Amino acid sequence: MRTLKLTVAYDGSAYHGFQKQPGLVTVQGVLEEVLCKLCGEEIATAGSGRTDANVHALEQTVTLKTNGRIPVKNIVRAAASLLPNDIVVISAEEMSEGFHARFSAKGKRYQYRLVVNEHDSPFLVKYAWQIREAIDIKAMNKAAEYLLGSHDFSAFRSSGSIDGDPVKTIYSAKWTCKGEEFIFTIEGDGFLYHMVRNIVWSLVQVGLGKRTPENFLTELHSHRTEFLNEPAPAQGLYLAKVFY
Repeated sequence: MRTLKLTVAYDGSAYHGFQKQPGLVTVQGVLEEVLCKLCGEEIATAGSGRTDANVHALEQTVTLKTNGRIPVKNIVRAAASLLPNDIVVISAEEMSEGFHARFSAKGKRYQYRLVVNEHDSPFLVKYAWQIREAIDIKAMNKAAEYLLGSHDFSAFRSSGSIDGDPVKTIYSAKWTCKGEEFIFTIEGDGFLYHMVRNIVWSLVQVGLGKRTPENFLTELHSHRTEFLNEPAPAQGLYLAKVFY
């Protein structure tokens, strides 16, 4: 039995998230249909984690076990001819037994794309959160510095999260700006359900002057119901990389 690791990019706009769900079109479901054809047997995949509807991935990791003999160097080319053009297998490699996309992961990088413009661009509707007001990137980065290190992130976990340790370690968190586009990049050893999107929403409130960096620090050490928070729009979020 072979263990294969695939690195997959996808535009999540047309899918009900990555994870398979009965009666819904998902990235994992479409991918497995194609892999069954390539391997000549039923295939069950495991992703490094789920992404919600409309969330994108620059590098999602997927593992599978197969008795099929297709060479890994042929998987990328063969998958390209069978997959829809919004899902791409970037690379494929053979791994040692026991490797798992989720349980072997050491950390992840997410990016969030925010655009400040006078009116919504139809070319960005599916790929960024668009706002009208100017934002203060220095204030947002001052607040983002409080994320570094190990914290209990229960305050930024949405309901529906899988039970687990809410303490996560964040290695880096920073906003960068190029023209009207703002990119938030965050790396850590793990993330809770909606954690990045909830953090982004609160940081943007700081950028808009509705809260201070010190308010954000208070939120970080609060309970979920003690302050107003909601997930930033899904279409601005990208799973950028999984570390092993």
